[in-house]
Formats: sequence, structure tokens, C-alpha cells
Amino acid sequence: MSGYVQILTTVPNKKIAEKIARMLVEKRLAACVQIIGPIASVYRWKGKSERAREYLLIAKTRSSFYPKIERAIRALHSYEVPEIIAVPITRGLPPYLRWLDEAV
Repeated sequence: MSGYVQILTTVPNKKIAEKIARMLVEKRLAACVQIIGPIASVYRWKGKSERAREYLLIAKTRSSFYPKIERAIRALHSYEVPEIIAVPITRGLPPYLRWLDEAV
């Protein structure tokens, strides 16, 4: 199966995570958004090694929705350069993928 993605983004706190998740589902841009965290992130930013406590969002949607989702996340995100990554869903349980289609 093709045409589906999981979109990943990290945010600094649970309040922003819930706001983005609700918005994506309410606007029918994502069928489901999972919030995981807090997690520890270690990364390089502006020449320094950094560590942060974050929340990870995983949104399930159609790949064609990526541009709208990117704009929607950026509008609510507090980071200068937020992580917004689409990972293709190459296979899935057919009833789940039908549900995903119906939900967005």
C-alpha cells in the first residue's frame, strides 16, 4: 500500500503537543496523533551539543496532506526550526488504512 505517511514532530511541552494533536485531528488532517513523552533529546544546534526534554507526536495521514500539515504545525510550533519529518507507510492492515481514509 502507498499514499500514507507518519509525520513526526517534537515539541517542548505537553500543552503544545496536545494543541497540535487536537488541531490536526479536528481539521481532519490526521486520523490519529499519538503523543509520547516526555523524551530526552540530544542534538547539535548552532554549533553546540544540546539536551532537551520534549514530547514526540506521530500523526497518521495521507501523504498528499503533508504540505497542509507542515504549514499547520509551523503555525503553532515554538521552535525556530521544528522537526517535521514524513515517514512512508509502505504496508498496513487494510481495515486500518480504510479507517485512516475515512477519518481524514
